[in-house]
Parts: sequence; C-alpha cells; structure tokens
Amino acid sequence: MSSTQYDIAIIGGGPGGYVAAIRASQLGKKTVLIERADLGGVCLNWGCIPTKALLKSAEVLRSAQKAKKFGVMVGDVDVDFPSVIKRSRQVAGSLSKGVDFLMKKNEVDVIHGSARLLGGNQILINEDQQVSANNIIVATGARPRPMPGVAYDGETIISSKEAMNLDTIPQKLVVVGAGAIGVEFADFYAAMGSQVTIVEMLPHLLPIEDEEVSVELQKMFKRKKIKTHTESMVEAISVSAGQALVKVKTKSGDVLELEADKVLIAIGVQGNTEELGLEAAKVQLEKGWIKTNGYMQTSAAGVYAIGDVAGPPWLAHVASHEGITAVEHIAALNVKPMRYDNVPGCTYCTPQVASIGLTEKAAREAGYEIKIGKFPYRVSGKAMAAGETDGFTKLIYDAKYGELLGAHIIGAEATELIAEIGIARSLEATHEAVLETIHAHPTLSEMIMEASGLALDRGIHL
Repeated sequence: MSSTQYDIAIIGGGPGGYVAAIRASQLGKKTVLIERADLGGVCLNWGCIPTKALLKSAEVLRSAQKAKKFGVMVGDVDVDFPSVIKRSRQVAGSLSKGVDFLMKKNEVDVIHGSARLLGGNQILINEDQQVSANNIIVATGARPRPMPGVAYDGETIISSKEAMNLDTIPQKLVVVGAGAIGVEFADFYAAMGSQVTIVEMLPHLLPIEDEEVSVELQKMFKRKKIKTHTESMVEAISVSAGQALVKVKTKSGDVLELEADKVLIAIGVQGNTEELGLEAAKVQLEKGWIKTNGYMQTSAAGVYAIGDVAGPPWLAHVASHEGITAVEHIAALNVKPMRYDNVPGCTYCTPQVASIGLTEKAAREAGYEIKIGKFPYRVSGKAMAAGETDGFTKLIYDAKYGELLGAHIIGAEATELIAEIGIARSLEATHEAVLETIHAHPTLSEMIMEASGLALDRGIHL
C-alpha cells in the first residue's frame, strides 16, 4: 500500500481541525484533513451553529408575542415547527459547504474516512488508504455522555443531536443536566410550548457560572414556567409505549415521578478516542482525554491533540485557538503556550449568559481583596428602549492593583458584550482604564463602564 507524504495530517474537521488546516496552509505546509462525516464537525453541523439557529427562532417568536408592547400589531402568532428545524439544518449545511470551500481555497487535501494511527507517523484510512506525515494533529472531538445504566434510544431518551432534529414539539420534556446545552434546549422548547422540567444534581443552573448569575437565571426560568429541581438526582428512567417515567430524588429526600414525551440527557461529553490507534502510537490518555502540554503536544513525538478530545474546556473557540497554537509550534514560530484563564464562556438562552475570568467565590478563595461593580439592565437607557431590562453586568476587580479578575453578564447580547472584557484582560487593563474608555451612548456596552464606576465608588447612573 503506497503512502502519500504530508507535512501535517489532521484527523477531524471540526472548529479545531479545519482552522488548524487553514493555518498550516498559510505557513506553507502540505496538509491533509481527514474527516469521517461532514466538514465543520459537531459544532457546525450538530452543535453550536444549528442550536443558535433554533434559539433565534425562539427569540423571534417571543418578540412577536410581545409586539403589542412596542405598538406593533401582528395578529395571532403560531409556530411552524418543521420549518424551524428545516432552517436550522439549512444554516448548518450552508456553513459546512463554506468549510469545504475554504479547504479548496487553501489547497488543503481532504479525505473522507475513518483514520487510525499506526505509529511512526503513519495513518491508515478506511483500511485501504495510507498517508504519512511529519506531524499529526488529532482533533476528533467528543460526543454526548450517557447516564450510567440509561442508554440513548434516539426516540424517547435523546441526546442533543436528536433534540435539534425532532419531528414534533414534545408536550412534556425533562432535561437532565443544567449546563449550557441543557439550559439552551430547555429555553428553546419552553418557547415552542413544551412543559419543561430541568433536573440538576448541583445547587444551581449553569453550576460553573457566578452564583448570582445562576440564581438570577433560575428566577427568570421560573417566570417562563420552566420547572427546576436542583440538588436532585435521577434515580431511574423507564420507557413504555413511547413515554418516559423519570424518578427523581430531590434535596429534601422526596422521590418525584416525572412523565415525559422526551428525556434529554445533557450531563456532559466523552472524548472520541476509540479505534484511533492511540496505544499503537503511544499516545497517553488521562481520565479519558488525550494528555497534552501547553503547546498541545501529546506523549508521542510528532503527535498533537486539540479540541474536545484533549479535555476541557469543551468550547469551539478554544479548539480553534489550540489548533493554531499546535500548528505554529510545529512551524517553530515564537508561539505562546495555551492559557485557559481568559476564555469566555457563553450560554445562548434568553437571557444570555456570558462570563470570563474568576467568579466572586473563586476570587475570594484565591485570597484576593476585591471590589465589585454591578450594574442592572433596568437602568440602562438602551436596554429600556429595547425592552430588554432583565439581568445585570458584574465586574470583579482586585482592590489592591485594580486588575480585572472576572466579568459575569446575564442579559441581552451578553455573549457579544463579553469580548470587550476579554480584550481588557488580555491588555491587563485596570478599573481606571475601563472607566476612562469613552463608551458610545446609548449602548448596552455602557454598562461595563458603569459597573467599573460603581466598583470605584464613582457610579453615575445608579
């Protein structure tokens, strides 16, 4: 079997893999990208992008339902659910074709198939094709993690993939897990008309977020009639005649029996490490994830790993940055090792949630003396004009040096606003620098300036 020689071979065409391939081509490396399914990976085809398309439909629906408050009469509002799903799939399909175009534009060879490492920088594809590369980047991603003892059946007990492609709106939906995926689907289906119940074993929704944000989100979900059971455990799920019965032990010790048409399991992900030949290539795993250093190198010489398969944080933008880091390290550029202390986290429910850096609790536990500025949306002129007065912006500063330790936003456009904080932290901006940056009026971003003012006891509008 003949073997084609490459400078870099990338296994997996998601936001880590295809971005790495483009950067490799820019650096003059002969590159091959191996993908067994659709280019763009789970994020583009079955994750980030199509879910945001669904959530946009929910946003439009809610806007139409409250249009009268804005002096706009729209008549009866209804949902064409198949069209909602169709639009989501069209958006994903269009972007997947866009990645294919980018591969051609950057002269990256694309091979569709399943790859396996043979050791010695050799890769076998579909058992009948072989390539070799000076360096290999594994970017195979992750998949939904099932509950122990509860198998996905794809019909009643579903993962996020099935949840974004249902034929009809479930009358009753139970969501197990209140991370970003669980919360987003809970919000979407509640907007579509489902009776939604969330079960979470930890004390709060979005448990990795600042506690104040999580508590605020739970209040807002309650107003939407989304039921939540935190500090609660699913003891069993049974299915009969297409209906599920979910037994939940609550924090009080009571056992609830929740009936549901669909049960969405959203308790996390597991790495796609099987059948990759990692053992043959002497690539070490740690807790189910490929172990890497700051440059994304694995234990095997010339083999790198990026994205979800290399462990948390499981975010598309992290995978992309890791891909660029790996390629630039291969190219012997003066690249900085990966840091994960300034990664934005975003949840696209309504209201949106976005954060970066330390939570208040983490900052205190780290020994910082802190100053906090918290500015509510209800005081923002732009938020009032837009009818988006739920939520707040919370900035956490080190009291001694003015370092911006973290930011937590819940409210309209939070996922867009957080980028300003990321840049400020990258530049090591202090509270004085943020406060003295002139922000346009009226904008939602003014809340960042206002929160900085409050942290310095120099608040103007509150």
